[in-house]
Amino acid sequence: MDPVQAFMQAHALATPLFAPTSRYHGIGSAQTTTPEGTVITFVKRRFVPPPERFSTLSEHTVASGDRLDNLAAHHLGDPLQYWRLCDANGAMDPTELTATVGRLLRITLPEGIPGDSDAG
Repeated sequence: MDPVQAFMQAHALATPLFAPTSRYHGIGSAQTTTPEGTVITFVKRRFVPPPERFSTLSEHTVASGDRLDNLAAHHLGDPLQYWRLCDANGAMDPTELTATVGRLLRITLPEGIPGDSDAG
C-alpha cells in the first residue's frame, strides 16, 4: 500500500473528511479493494434532499447577471453556501438556478430546521 493510501485508511474514521459547513459533512466513507489488493477509500454518494424538507425564509426572482455565489453571499452570508440554494430548490446543476430570468428561487433555513411557515 502506498503512503497516501495508508494515511487515508489510518485517518478515515478518526478525522472528519469535511467541514461542518460543507454539503458533504456527515457523509461517510467506504472502502473497496481492487483485485490486486489495493484498498481505495472513497466518499459515499450524497443525494439531494427533497425541497419539502426546507422552511422558506424568502424568495428571490432571478435577474439578468445573477450568480449563485453572489445570491448565497447576500441571502445566507457566505458565497460557499450556494449549495444550500441548490438543495432548497431541488437542483443538481447549480447553473440551472440562474439560467432563466424571472425564475423564483426559495431562500430557506437549513434542512430540518422548522420555520414560521411550518407552524400548523
